[in-house]
Amino acid sequence: MGVGKADRYDALRSCERLIGLVSPARTTSGSVTGPPWWMVAGGLIFGGMLLITTLQSWLSQSATATAILSPPTYRHLLESVGNTTTERIGSTEFHTVPWASLAFWTVGGMAFLVAAGAAGLCVGTSSALRLRLVKQWSLAVGCAAIAIGLWDWAWLAASLMAGEFGQALTIAIIPFWLAVCFAGLATTWLMLRGGVPHSPSAAEPTIPTWPRRPLLGLMLVYLACFVSMNWCLWFNLYLPHGDSAMYEEHLWNLLHGKGFRSYLDQGLFLGEHLQIVHLGLIPVYLIWPSHLLLELCESCCLALGALPVAWMTWRHSHSRTAALAIAAAYLLYTPTQFLDIEIDLKTFRPEAFGIPLLLFTLDQLDRGRWWGVMCGVLACLTVKEDVSLILTPLGFWIAATTWRATRKPDPVNALHGRRWLLTGIGLALFGLLYLWLATRVIMPYFRPGQEIHYASYFSRLGESPEAIVRTVLTRPGYVLGEVANLQTLLYALALLVPVAGAALASPGRLAVGLPLFGILCLNELARDPRHQFHAWLVPIVFWAVACGFPNFCGLIGRVMSAATQSTWKNESTVRLGAHAIWTSAFATGLFFSLSPFGIPFWDPGSHWSWQHLYRLNDRGPNFVKVQQAIPPSSRVASTDFVHPRFTHYDRSYDYSQYLRRVSGYEHRVPDDTDYIVIDATHPYSQMHQPADVPEFHESDRWELLPIDTGGHFIVLQRKHRETGTAMSDQ
Repeated sequence: MGVGKADRYDALRSCERLIGLVSPARTTSGSVTGPPWWMVAGGLIFGGMLLITTLQSWLSQSATATAILSPPTYRHLLESVGNTTTERIGSTEFHTVPWASLAFWTVGGMAFLVAAGAAGLCVGTSSALRLRLVKQWSLAVGCAAIAIGLWDWAWLAASLMAGEFGQALTIAIIPFWLAVCFAGLATTWLMLRGGVPHSPSAAEPTIPTWPRRPLLGLMLVYLACFVSMNWCLWFNLYLPHGDSAMYEEHLWNLLHGKGFRSYLDQGLFLGEHLQIVHLGLIPVYLIWPSHLLLELCESCCLALGALPVAWMTWRHSHSRTAALAIAAAYLLYTPTQFLDIEIDLKTFRPEAFGIPLLLFTLDQLDRGRWWGVMCGVLACLTVKEDVSLILTPLGFWIAATTWRATRKPDPVNALHGRRWLLTGIGLALFGLLYLWLATRVIMPYFRPGQEIHYASYFSRLGESPEAIVRTVLTRPGYVLGEVANLQTLLYALALLVPVAGAALASPGRLAVGLPLFGILCLNELARDPRHQFHAWLVPIVFWAVACGFPNFCGLIGRVMSAATQSTWKNESTVRLGAHAIWTSAFATGLFFSLSPFGIPFWDPGSHWSWQHLYRLNDRGPNFVKVQQAIPPSSRVASTDFVHPRFTHYDRSYDYSQYLRRVSGYEHRVPDDTDYIVIDATHPYSQMHQPADVPEFHESDRWELLPIDTGGHFIVLQRKHRETGTAMSDQ
């Protein structure tokens, strides 16, 4: 059902009061004529001038420009502008971009935005509203330009008050600054347009009418996009083996009697992680034993996470608009997408299966279904041992929520009674016990004499988990200094800005992820949600968003009512909140997403552009010649990006700078290696011709196979296999 005419007039009048200084004149129909033309023109002119000066500041140095564009594209942009002058101050180059050129492109861009937006607003709108809509939209574009242009003043103020830290902070938040401004502008257009579904009242049925078909369409779009990207990376040989294709090797080796292992390193995989969730793919893997199957299943599972997000939002808001918008935000959420394709192009992680599993568990918890929660917890335990970092605080939250319900009954809260109180306490204690058993008993059993590998991620705090915990407890000031920094702030912004900060509307639920967030901020390997470490935080954020959405809308209603000096109806605040969340996810993705919804995908100078990664190249066809020359019964040592193609061979060894037990912790291939395959054109290759390969000079042991691969690959064959110590299959 569409929004009524009276409701649309009310929304327009509220928008006009929000902007302020509106003309009190009314038309014969009693509607406000909108802001005066002098205000519209003034907003556009003033906003345009501020925007030009800010763009000039951004293009003046690479530190600011490359926050949005790749360095090659930035250099090309400077060349295309022409007449730029360069000045070096210290080690930094400053480029003076002609003001006239920027003014031409800025004014043209703003004019196009005004015209396109106004045309969209006027379609299907009565003539009585068109002039008002054009005025409102034009003024909104001017306000957005002013908001972006204020960055220049913020940078100046931060530089004066906080020095280098202030400069670094304002430069780092440029993408977030732009995302907030773009999301605000898009939300304004959607509110002015007003053609959104009606929010049913509490008296209407709430269970059967959540948006099934639109949500299914969004999930299929996500699936088609990321499966295509993952498969293209595979066919173009840009998919790494380590932490990606090695999981497919686990399945192959297990089914062929070699144990639950990858020959990437020594021992069974359980000595590295208690991670067995991907073994659930064996029934379908028997039908299609390919890494492409794993990529398809991972993307399907991530897309399925939108279902519990929509369910929880629907129950708490009774709004189809909100359920669909927050589910869309989940699919557009860049921390979700980076679990499908990481920043270093690792495309398969079993942690991704934990996202829908934990979301379904939280949905069952939200419904008050005890058995559903228990089954969900057991399923999450198969994903990875670090789920305990979520289970323990979740248990405390359940216990605290149940205890509070006994003192102050809440009809919305489904957690009541002694059973849930004991469940919360038990889950909290179990999480701690499971973490200790996993890291100090089970994993060391499979890798005796070695410390768990990710203790090295926190080397500044200690060399073992006990030493790390001791440092945290005895030196809190030092730990706080390691956490309280710019990287932590940016990490928090990357998690919260894409959901318009709505997760903060449910602070108790969001606090469940706080211990894990603190640990991740101490991680020396990756302190941003572009890898896989943040996986368990994604369900927590959207649990907080879905359940806290009514509080978020209530806050919006109070703010907008105070700003416009009018009462905002519940339907208006729900629409505004829903649009703010999904547009924030979309706008943030413009600067961070590796998908077609992000600038890096289209930036020709970016390492993640479609031209570089996804357009079919000569690497795949030339590699077919290599595979045809090597029998499947061989033992092959290969570099990372071709390594995944040899996981179905007798053994597939890693040829890299990492010291492996199978090679005696020396820079050499294992003694039982039959072939060495070098990828000479992958992004990190340091060997581009046979003379660069150390074994090539051992003419008594190795010979070069005369395979014409267009310079892409180098293949060496051992003349005779020497008797050596090979890694046992046991």
